[in-house]
Amino acid sequence: MKWTRRELISMGAVGLAAPFQSSCINPKPEARLLPSRTPLPKPFEAVLRVPAVLQPVNTDSATDYYDVTVKEARAEILTGRQTAIWGYNGTFPGPTIEARSGRQVSLKLRNALPVPIVNHLHGGHTPSESDGYPTDLIIPAGGFPVSHMQDSMARIAQGERDYLYPNKQRAATLWYHDHRMDFTGPQVWRGLAGFYLLHDEAERNLPLPRGEKDIPILICDRSFDADGSFLYPALDPSLRTQAGVPHEYMGGVLGDVILVNGAPWPRLEVADTKYRLRILNASNARRYELALDPPPTGTSFVQIGSDGGLLAAPLRHRTIRIAPAERFDVVIDFSQYRQGSRVTLVNKADSGASGQIMRFDVVRHERDESRIPERLAGDVPPPDHGSAGLTRTFNFSYQRGMQSWTINGKPFDEARMDAQPKLGSTEVWQLKTDFSHPLHLHLVHFQVLSHSGRPGPYDAGWKDTIDLGPGQAANILVRFSDFRGRYVFHCHNLEHEDMGMMGNFEVV
Repeated sequence: MKWTRRELISMGAVGLAAPFQSSCINPKPEARLLPSRTPLPKPFEAVLRVPAVLQPVNTDSATDYYDVTVKEARAEILTGRQTAIWGYNGTFPGPTIEARSGRQVSLKLRNALPVPIVNHLHGGHTPSESDGYPTDLIIPAGGFPVSHMQDSMARIAQGERDYLYPNKQRAATLWYHDHRMDFTGPQVWRGLAGFYLLHDEAERNLPLPRGEKDIPILICDRSFDADGSFLYPALDPSLRTQAGVPHEYMGGVLGDVILVNGAPWPRLEVADTKYRLRILNASNARRYELALDPPPTGTSFVQIGSDGGLLAAPLRHRTIRIAPAERFDVVIDFSQYRQGSRVTLVNKADSGASGQIMRFDVVRHERDESRIPERLAGDVPPPDHGSAGLTRTFNFSYQRGMQSWTINGKPFDEARMDAQPKLGSTEVWQLKTDFSHPLHLHLVHFQVLSHSGRPGPYDAGWKDTIDLGPGQAANILVRFSDFRGRYVFHCHNLEHEDMGMMGNFEVV
């Protein structure tokens, strides 16, 4: 007899009985380190690589057209070793797509993997049919059994799918990644993530660092097996049938190698000028507290943007806490250091190798033409609580009886609609947590009204992901505009998401 996914979750069967399984069930699943089985490289030997910018295969008056194939490939991540990856055009991270606000992108995505994929433009204001709903699978060209799926609304494509991104939104650092139902964690772990940088005239008119001094920084942690392959505790290593991880990894999988743009603990030679770093935490579950060592005499980080684009005015931080899926657009001024200085970007949330991320070597003097204006964007008004017509409450918690991550006590169900906001309406969503959860809404950007009191130092601007610690609560102001249809909201700890912590909303 075959059980459906929802029946397995309700019985607590998903995520159990595996080679990694411990003899007793931990009643409090927390993120857990998965140690590598191979010697680890020394920090700062690799050189930082900047992902290549993808060129359109065609353009017309309104649209840029891209073709991307998702396929297996091999990459040298550890020196002298080859790692099998799943990559967009066979690269990890995937190539960067640079788009312009108001000019749409048509992405033809071909699936050359042995399993289904789904593409989600994270932070994109996107029609439902192109958003990457988890059951809108692109199955391999040769076919794939999907008879177990219970979602009658799923849009199944074979071999390829065209995604349309209108880009009717402000300039922002977005990213794209796989979003396959129940398998997002292992498929992103194998390499399915890349940058999508959206530009507009307002951003171009600012005297910020640009060109080779505007650098996307994708930070993630991974573990490696003895043969150099990625190590992940999947119940089914083929990722074809059984979803999930053993119970001890349901709280999240942590790797012991920190990668930046796919390189372990890399170094970058810089001039004694300002650099713009578009920092993305693309880890499955790891949080970072970023700092500079040695610290400068002045400000370490000047934050100029958040998930949804530029802030109204810059913010200054000594450290930055960044959860999975969050982006922080910052400027570092290396003129605060002498030539010959070595400046390490460290992670104060951990120690040892996991407490280091990358190193900047200040090697030359250059004239700096850039500056950070006191006003950055004029379209970030203070949040207006009075504009909301409805308040909804969502409680994100672990249900020990079901051994499942849930929202309002229920694991994800494709057939259940958890909210139906009206097109053009504004709502307050009250989010509550038991453990640490980075919470992400598709389709929309929101403003933080309160975060266990007043908004925190990292809540400024337009957000699509908010990080809540154990027992915290936040009120966010959300406006549902432009597109009707079905979307999801979920925890962006990918093991939490795969194990049920996701909900549906439909804009009606």
